[in-house]
Amino acid sequence: MDYNEIFGYQILNWKNFLDFFVHFVFNLAVISIIAYKIYFRIRKKRDYLFTIFILNMIVFLVCYLLQSAKLSIGFAFGIFGLFSILRYRTTTIPIKEMTYVFIAISVAIINALSNQSVGLTTLLFTNFSIVVGTYIFEKKVARNESRNTVIYEKIELIKTERREELIADLRERTGLNIHRIEIGRVDFLRDVARIAVFFRAETQTEDEEIYDND
Repeated sequence: MDYNEIFGYQILNWKNFLDFFVHFVFNLAVISIIAYKIYFRIRKKRDYLFTIFILNMIVFLVCYLLQSAKLSIGFAFGIFGLFSILRYRTTTIPIKEMTYVFIAISVAIINALSNQSVGLTTLLFTNFSIVVGTYIFEKKVARNESRNTVIYEKIELIKTERREELIADLRERTGLNIHRIEIGRVDFLRDVARIAVFFRAETQTEDEEIYDND
């Protein structure tokens, strides 16, 4: 009788557990930097912070525990396909939040399915590249840009030659530090135009509508 087994499961395998523990802690450290130090510090959305953490942990555990099935590449693509068809029925997820969800899934799969043939240096460099790349593009390139939609009635200001005057009027009315705009649908029957305004903000809100009827 093997006292190290119960119902066919090995009770304790220090080598396997240590490998799992190291991968899990490393993955948790990487996603913590991305989710808290980068995403939450800039985006300030706690609900999505929860989603990024939990989704990463679940995907990591599923991938790691099933990696013995030798599905590797096919299994990884299957995970991506599964989550690509998921929809949150209660709200529309902004594109940047979806990008962070994709990053969380990617980091979990990379850290769970990596093996000795990949090499420790390659694994560290891959995770380092994801963290640094996310920070640079979020903080330095995207520069915390927010977007709102304005229904605007001074239709005569939408002309190209009056663009600066239009931006100045929008800044005064909304109180936002608007730095660029995009003219959308123009309704000449109602004399209104739908304008996307882009501005810098500490807390980002996307795709909100401001109805300006003054």
